[in-house]
Amino acid sequence: MIKKFVTLLLVLINTTVLVAQQHNMSKTYQAPTDELVKKKLNNWQDLKFGLFMHWGTYSQWGVVESWSICPEDEGWTQRKGPYGATYNGYLKAYENLQTTFNPVKFNPEKWVAAAKSAGMKYVIFTTKHHDGFSMFDTKQTDYKITSAKTPFSSNPRSNVTKEIFNAFRKENFMIGAYFSKPDWHSEDYWWPYFPPKDRNVNYDPAMHPDRWQKFKDFTYNQIGELMTDYGKVDILWLDGGWVRPKSTIDTTVDWQRGIKFNQDINMPKIAGMARSKQPGLIVVDRTVTGEFENYTTPEQQVPETPLDHPWETCITMGDSWSYVPNDHYKTAHQIVQLLVKIVSRGGNLLLNIGPGPDGDWDPVAYSRLSEVSAWMQVNGEGIYGSTSVAPYSTGNVYYTKAKNANTIYAFVLADKDGVKLGKTVIIKVNHVKAIKKVTMLGFKQSLKYKLTGDDLVITIPAAIQNNTAARYASTLKVTY
Repeated sequence: MIKKFVTLLLVLINTTVLVAQQHNMSKTYQAPTDELVKKKLNNWQDLKFGLFMHWGTYSQWGVVESWSICPEDEGWTQRKGPYGATYNGYLKAYENLQTTFNPVKFNPEKWVAAAKSAGMKYVIFTTKHHDGFSMFDTKQTDYKITSAKTPFSSNPRSNVTKEIFNAFRKENFMIGAYFSKPDWHSEDYWWPYFPPKDRNVNYDPAMHPDRWQKFKDFTYNQIGELMTDYGKVDILWLDGGWVRPKSTIDTTVDWQRGIKFNQDINMPKIAGMARSKQPGLIVVDRTVTGEFENYTTPEQQVPETPLDHPWETCITMGDSWSYVPNDHYKTAHQIVQLLVKIVSRGGNLLLNIGPGPDGDWDPVAYSRLSEVSAWMQVNGEGIYGSTSVAPYSTGNVYYTKAKNANTIYAFVLADKDGVKLGKTVIIKVNHVKAIKKVTMLGFKQSLKYKLTGDDLVITIPAAIQNNTAARYASTLKVTY
């Protein structure tokens, strides 16, 4: 009997971080018309597994990225330490982190090796988060990692965005630039004439059009730098969805109701410029429905059914997006099964790891990717280049279909490490009239089977019923 997957899978996560970063998906999707964009988007959908990295000066304190300087009375803006007595004192100390940021263990090739081994195929890096600190050599501000104020600027690899992009590109990763549309350091976004009230611009752009134009030019120029000076870029991943035309605000979404002003930064101009420099560029203007949200990005969750358009869910390996000492990391078991569930719904998994203040990952992150690697080497065939196929899941079995072949993969998820199968496994193969061959990935022999309607009853030999090599999920391959 088919069990409908009726609940929304919420991943283990720190509650305050989830609320701070929660993004409701757009209710409609507008497919791109540019043939180069459509081709790249199609290729991106085949990759399935990507690496996300949130990194900035905030890692030195081990606090949530950017949000602690936002004057909203929410759990994620709590200020800890000796500078929390006043907002201005805390902000000054936070921005002064620039003068001590020195990640001397920075070695992107080490990250590439771990990510590639684990089967990741693309990377999204935070070139600038909401706090406005640029992790690239922008000419628009001195609040950047390459500034003389920053100790790491003397390092030959101080332009970390360029170093990361180059290192991953050499191993054929798709390259994605995360960029925050709001900039809380910019005096043209948070004008010092007024105190900031919340995450939004702190003045009415309609009343001060010259100042807002300066901010638009600043944003346009920074994105232009990223599209010009950093090699081939495949994805422009824009965050901070409250910076948007007022006409696009969805008042049924709680956080969007707080947007009081029209914060239009002229996305047609930005995207046009970016694609003139990077033909086929995928643009992801998160939560802003329309032609510049080429795929949607549910966050920290797995949709219960396949979506009718390209999508990617971004999920933290730990409890936080940015580095936190002694963070609680998901097990390899959880990561693999999340990947299987997401791919069975037709999506991609963008798994986040936050580098520490020294420029390296927590050793646990490397360990997790190594464990994932062992599973992917055997079972990745059913992940890459696949599409969703009904019934998507039955009980603990999740399905994918090869994109260009008559092949269905059925992933039998384990409750604990080591898959224990019975003498038979029943999977659903809807509307399949004849089977050519059934195997289990990692084993050469063909398996006996019987097809009755949509039920495929597979006989599992005793020698592989206890498939400890698979650990997290065994994969049955059905060719028809």
